[in-house]
Amino acid sequence: MSALVTYQSTRGVATVTIDRAERMNALDEAVVQGLNAAWRRFADSDDRVAVLRGAGERAFSVGADVKAPPRELWQGVPGIGVALDKPVIAAVHGWCIGGAYVIVQMCDLVVAADSTVFKYPEAQLGFTGGLVASAVARIPHKVAMEFMLLGEDFDAERALQAGMVNKVVPAGEELDAARAWAGVLAKSAPLVVTALKTLATQTLNKSPAEAGALARERLLRVAKSEDGAEGGRAFREKRTPVFRGR
Repeated sequence: MSALVTYQSTRGVATVTIDRAERMNALDEAVVQGLNAAWRRFADSDDRVAVLRGAGERAFSVGADVKAPPRELWQGVPGIGVALDKPVIAAVHGWCIGGAYVIVQMCDLVVAADSTVFKYPEAQLGFTGGLVASAVARIPHKVAMEFMLLGEDFDAERALQAGMVNKVVPAGEELDAARAWAGVLAKSAPLVVTALKTLATQTLNKSPAEAGALARERLLRVAKSEDGAEGGRAFREKRTPVFRGR
């Protein structure tokens, strides 16, 4: 796991922290791969719920690092880079921009500090990964289009009205509020929680970019598998490969 993303487990609750405060938690390749590793650890662990937060006081994350952008930002997105049947709660404060909002919108619950400002400026900057289009399945269509296309600030109250977040709390209280909800989920029936999350995920429509990322994640797992390596070795050694389904 990258040093820029930390994972702490306490009583069934995982706290995943983007720890790059000096760069306002900008998402470079190391952060994205750190998030991917954290989601894999969470998926394989006994932790029942995860809380995602950003270090520092100024930002949850300002999105992709423009000086060193990640190769595949989707790999750090919960539920896309790594399939998850357990809930993720985002604790958000300060700036949450671009790709950082994509990560937040794919979380199951969102607690926002009253200092939070959401922004998606990519139409004004001339690039996009497209994953944000899944917002139309999660908030009202007209609001989603306004947010995606105009690049204007949505403060915490506007985000609450739009259904982008579940709760707004005073700045500095968002992590405790998210952990309080996580504590409820950690004590709830895990089979019910995972069943409801899975059914809800299957019910939500997926944008073409989201569906494409999910397909690419599956194909990358095949390409990086032990069987993939065995096939290459067998071809070079002119023998029949022995596949083990790993």
